[in-house]
Amino acid sequence: MDRWDRALAGGRPLVLDAGLATGLEAYGHDLSGGLWSARLLAEAPQEIRRVHRDHLRAGADVVIAAGYQASIPALVARGRTRAGATRLLALSVELAAAERDAFGSGLVAAGVGPYGAFLADGSEYTGDYGTDEEELYAWHRERWEVLADSGADLIACETVPSAAEARALARLLEETPGARAWLSFSCRDGRRIADGTALRALAAELAPLHVSGRLVAVGVNCVPPRLVPELLGEIAAAGVPAVAYPNSGEVWDPVGRRWGGTSDPEGFGRAAVSWVRAGAVLVGGCCRTGPEHVRSVRAHLDREFRVH
Repeated sequence: MDRWDRALAGGRPLVLDAGLATGLEAYGHDLSGGLWSARLLAEAPQEIRRVHRDHLRAGADVVIAAGYQASIPALVARGRTRAGATRLLALSVELAAAERDAFGSGLVAAGVGPYGAFLADGSEYTGDYGTDEEELYAWHRERWEVLADSGADLIACETVPSAAEARALARLLEETPGARAWLSFSCRDGRRIADGTALRALAAELAPLHVSGRLVAVGVNCVPPRLVPELLGEIAAAGVPAVAYPNSGEVWDPVGRRWGGTSDPEGFGRAAVSWVRAGAVLVGGCCRTGPEHVRSVRAHLDREFRVH
């Protein structure tokens, strides 16, 4: 069995890490600019390892490598050679794996952000790209091939806003022997992904990839926690295991350019129990979540889902 099979054989839900960028910002790093946290792959890789370490120590079973914003076109556009960009992308997985190995357990998921993350115009929350499935397939392919050969246990396709992009990524997964991945969506409400496609129908369309063993889960990330139960119900209706890692519950004010509201790690951990009961096999946090959220999720799941 590979690491994923062994982890599932343990019989308990798996805890994902929290927001990588949130952790880096907490350590004083300015992540403004189109590369976001990926800029630190070259400038401060030890800080990325530091955040992975924090999450593992807090109880995460899975850490997501810093590849979300590290597409090869984005790195090349900012002065890297194609070979240099490829090296940084592979490094994202190496850093996570080194910290996992030092800790002694855990899984590494290679991070794949959507095309909208490259555009850096917010379109990862709308899916309004002006591109079709074939163009998205071609755009993702080079990074996918690097990450599929990186030694990562899984590939995390995150914040996917459109059905066309989901289909492009599913094709790449289907064409990659031995690769396993999850697909998680940004959503506009409790039933539809960001471009308006019904989540239930899309999950059902992706279900054969789960049956084949390639797609480990379909889910949601970077959504408000209040939407998660209804969204997981849509995925469960399609008969597919789910992954859920919402934001903290705070809300971004685009005018004032600041987060508002409050974060409640204890409540987040309690909610994670309900997400597992709704069909999630992987639960964690996205923006504005940190090690305190991971600790809470770990503690609540350990109490509720003891394995004898």
